Amino acid sequence: MHNESVPAVQNMYVKNTVGKSLAKPYLFWWGFAFLLLPGLVHAYLLMPFPGSQNLNAITVSYYLEKIVTPLRVLGGLLIVWYVIADFTNDSRRGKIIKTSILVLGLGSFYFTDFKFRAERMFEEPQTIKFANFIHNSVPESTVIIGIVNNGVAKAYPLNYLGYHHKIQDDVGNQPVLVTYCTMCRSGRVYNPVINGTRQNFRLVGARHYNAVIEDEATKTWWYQANGKAAVGELKGSQLQEIPYEQSTLAAWIGKHPGSLILQPDNHYLSDYNDLKNYDRLQAVDKDSTLKNKDSLMRKSWVVGLVVNGQAKAYDWRRLFKKRFLNDSFNQTNLLLTLEKDSLTYHSFNTSVNGKVLHFNLDKSGQLTDLETASLWDWDGLSTSGALKGSRLSKVQSYQEYWHSWKYFHPNTLFWKGL
Repeated sequence: MHNESVPAVQNMYVKNTVGKSLAKPYLFWWGFAFLLLPGLVHAYLLMPFPGSQNLNAITVSYYLEKIVTPLRVLGGLLIVWYVIADFTNDSRRGKIIKTSILVLGLGSFYFTDFKFRAERMFEEPQTIKFANFIHNSVPESTVIIGIVNNGVAKAYPLNYLGYHHKIQDDVGNQPVLVTYCTMCRSGRVYNPVINGTRQNFRLVGARHYNAVIEDEATKTWWYQANGKAAVGELKGSQLQEIPYEQSTLAAWIGKHPGSLILQPDNHYLSDYNDLKNYDRLQAVDKDSTLKNKDSLMRKSWVVGLVVNGQAKAYDWRRLFKKRFLNDSFNQTNLLLTLEKDSLTYHSFNTSVNGKVLHFNLDKSGQLTDLETASLWDWDGLSTSGALKGSRLSKVQSYQEYWHSWKYFHPNTLFWKGL
């Protein structure tokens, strides 16, 4: 029996040895997968790569970001284990293949952690400098986001905001988070104070073609287009929105001559220049193959409003042709109108002292109500006539891409004109 057991022991030894030698290369491949794949998937989900933005994956992206580093550490340890235990026993061909793949894999970190990392692609301004109109260097034709608070007016050029995506500032002692997403054409201004504490925000990336930002304290992720917390500790919460206007700088200065104007940060002049005509041309204007320029496309411009919980969008091209529109929806009477520059737009509630007014815009660009023939300026103030001194209340509106407005307001109404 003793002699018969020797071959069995030998066979077992051979099987164990072969099994271990076969298992050790898998240490490398598992390590390589943990080292590489989480970062690649994370970058794919948070940047506008083909197909990535159509996935409902913000929760996956959020938790994946938290485990990328631990998985990379695990992957690195597995590779070190393989190197110590079996690299010298590997064939020359195997060594070359694994070393080459590892070098290429590590090279991908440049793309996942730097080149396609949102906060590195779109950096915060290094210097935030404002000037009054006398010392201003921003062209008057530039489209801006304007804010007024406690008698202080500030203007933020769209092409600067478009690159940085967000500027954290104060207007009249009010902290503001001024944001803009070029993929949605959505400007929003929020109060960055959460639960009594002012927060710093970082740009995480994008989901559904909209910028996602993260507050410093709770690491919650917020959609830029609606200020809602999508995932994290404060999921379901809402950032307080601060009213703003979008207009040309010339139109803004006409109403607020003492306004401060954000000046360009010289570190990013080439990035601003990339957005030089962003506020001028629609996608349909650039498409030479499209015969009907009034076709509604993903990137068609709309003006969107939310009144008493109901959203409605207005086709920009048709509004541009019409110049003004008297409308009524959800028990609210509205006026939407464009100034002569064709870029500055306004939306007002037309109920004054319990009466509903209807408006006309003549060829000279003068607003007049049909009921009393009073004249009105672009700030909603009646300057002459029976209603002199009366003021229309402003209704917050947004110029946005149709695909964005529809996604974040799925039950929206739509006006496309006649």
